[in-house]
Amino acid sequence: MARLKGRLAVFLIAALIAGCAPQRSTEGDLAAPRSRDEWTALLNEVRAFERRIGFKDTRNFSTFTQEKEGFPFCGYVSRLYLPYSYEDPAIRWTESESEEECRALGEELDVSYGETEAVGEQDAPVTASMLAAPPDRLLYLVIHEDCHDQFQLPYGIEEPVCNVIAFEAMARFSEEKYAATSREREAVRRYVLDGATHARATIGHYERLAALYARHEQARLALPELLRERERIFRQAERELAWPEGTMNNVWLANTMTYSRHYPVIERVFQALGRDVARTVAFFRTVDAMKPTGAAVVKKRRLKSDSDLEFLRAYEQAVLETIEKALAEVRSGGGSRPF
Repeated sequence: MARLKGRLAVFLIAALIAGCAPQRSTEGDLAAPRSRDEWTALLNEVRAFERRIGFKDTRNFSTFTQEKEGFPFCGYVSRLYLPYSYEDPAIRWTESESEEECRALGEELDVSYGETEAVGEQDAPVTASMLAAPPDRLLYLVIHEDCHDQFQLPYGIEEPVCNVIAFEAMARFSEEKYAATSREREAVRRYVLDGATHARATIGHYERLAALYARHEQARLALPELLRERERIFRQAERELAWPEGTMNNVWLANTMTYSRHYPVIERVFQALGRDVARTVAFFRTVDAMKPTGAAVVKKRRLKSDSDLEFLRAYEQAVLETIEKALAEVRSGGGSRPF
């Protein structure tokens, strides 16, 4: 329950992000809304595919809500601090119901406001915006959110795991469902390609910005120059990712890094497993079972807390080490693991 409450607090922004960056459907705006029968039929097809790749059934998206178009989010942080991820305690998440209310938090802050179509791990209902989502976005939302119910990994690991799995799964599902020349299949193909591209681009933008902040902290870069240079990086990122001008800031970048930071590692594992999505699901289920507990990480690293930034970094590192250990078993051909 604590995990779910924590996820609700930090995950409200996350469903807008795909491919480790704010990625939208390649099909443009909302499609014609589906009926409940159409939605149920499509969901049943996706769930049948999910079972074939090793997913356990979830209770997400089995009910409908007429009260919600989506789930609003509002996050803010100082312009002078670059957060580590969406779990960084420096980011404050609020339940602002409007952009005006969110923006009113302060001019000296980096503020991000938006509305998600879905929130995972909450027995999520189907919202109006999901009924109208284009097929590529819809497939991503369902598979990515259902993926979160398969594991109990740190979110800095689980987000890229669920993106790698979702991208491959939605591509293969679309190959089975849609004709080779269909708009739907092409949209899914571009969505998946954009996802991996956005992950790598996000890492580069974050590293450049982190270098600026480090220079400022070392008194090697004056504040006006820091602010000017970071705006240049944000505007460049918006152009590169085809994102609305003026929307990127420290909250946005920290959020996308939650999906991006370890994406190359997860992608490498996927390649080592022969690009087999079912094998990848089994592999990370085993990693989940092998990983140390949070309490063990606190004790081993002699940390003061299991809720601060130092713990977030340490726990992610511990799980990365578990991943490498499990991958070494695969390469050696030893053990009796299901993957």
